[in-house]
Amino acid sequence: MCTRTFWNNNRLAPVVGRTMDWPESTQPVLVVFPSGIQRDGAKVATQTVVSENPAQWTSKYGSLVTTAYGLATVDGVNEKGLAIHLLYLTATDFGPRDKSKQGVQAGMWGQYLLDNAASVAEALELMKDLQPVMVELEGKQATVHLAMEDVSGDSAIIEYVGGKPVVHQGPEYRVMTNDPIYDEQLANLASYDFTNATRQTPLPGNVDPQHRFVRAAYYMQMLPEPASEREAIASILAIARNVSVPFGAPNRLPGTLYNTEYRTAIDLKNLRYFFELTTAPNVIWVSLEQFDLTPGAAVRMLPPDDIHLVGNVTTKFEAVEHAPF
Repeated sequence: MCTRTFWNNNRLAPVVGRTMDWPESTQPVLVVFPSGIQRDGAKVATQTVVSENPAQWTSKYGSLVTTAYGLATVDGVNEKGLAIHLLYLTATDFGPRDKSKQGVQAGMWGQYLLDNAASVAEALELMKDLQPVMVELEGKQATVHLAMEDVSGDSAIIEYVGGKPVVHQGPEYRVMTNDPIYDEQLANLASYDFTNATRQTPLPGNVDPQHRFVRAAYYMQMLPEPASEREAIASILAIARNVSVPFGAPNRLPGTLYNTEYRTAIDLKNLRYFFELTTAPNVIWVSLEQFDLTPGAAVRMLPPDDIHLVGNVTTKFEAVEHAPF
C-alpha cells in the first residue's frame, strides 16, 4: 500500500512522487507549520505512549505536510528541501524500548526529521539517538518504514527489521513500495533486465507491492528530460498513476493491498507541493516559499477534499489557533 518514486537524475530539479493507499479515508489535511513549534513525541492526541525519555523539541524549520487522522505526518517537505514519506510495511519491528534513545511515537517520526534536519545526512545522524515507538489506532498498528530525500538528490530508506534499523542511503534508492523488506525488493528487481527495453518487454502488471516496485523502476528509467517544472511534475505523477491501485482491485490479505486515496508530488528545488485526491478531478498545488515560517507565525491548514479546489491553492489556507500536534 503506497509507492514512492524519486526522480533525482534529471537536469531541472529533483522531484518526488508518492501514492497513499489505504482501506478508508485517512482524513488528509494539508498543514503549514512555521518554525518554533514545541513538540512532544510521547503523545498521540492526549494519550502518552512514551513514558521514559520521550523526544521533546522545538522545530528549527517550517514545513508543509499531509496529516492522517489529525494525529500523524505521513508526507511532507520542509523549507530546506528535505522531504519524508511514511509507507506501510507489515514486517516493521521497532524492537523493545531502548530507553537510552529518545522515543517518538511512530506517527511523529517523519515530522521530527522535518523539524530538525536540513538534509538526508543530518536526518540520519539524528536517527542514531532516536527510536520510533509503535502506536495503534482503531486496531491498526503503525508498522511503517520511511523514505526521505533532499534537494541535493540524496535519498535514504529506513526500515526496522528484527528490532534494528536497516538503512539504504544513496541517490540510487529511488523507488519504495511495501512488503517484502527492501533488500528482498532489490533482489527481485535485479532479476529483471531492462537494458534494451521495448514495448514488448514483459512487465509485472498487477498491484502487488513487488509488481509496483518493478514497474515504477522500469518507467522511471524511461522518463524524458523535462523542459519545465510542469513537465517534471507531470512525469512523476504519470509514474504515480501507473502504480496506483484502482478501486476494487483484489485484496485478500488485510495489510497488503488497498485502493489509492491520493497522490502527491514535490519539487524540492522550488518548494512546491502538489496533491491529487483520487475522488476529485483536480490537481492542486502549494508554494511553501509564500508562507511566513518564522517563529510565532500562524499554523495554516487546508482540507483538500473540496471539489472546487483547483490549481494554486496557496492563498486558500486558513490560520488556526492550535496546531493539530
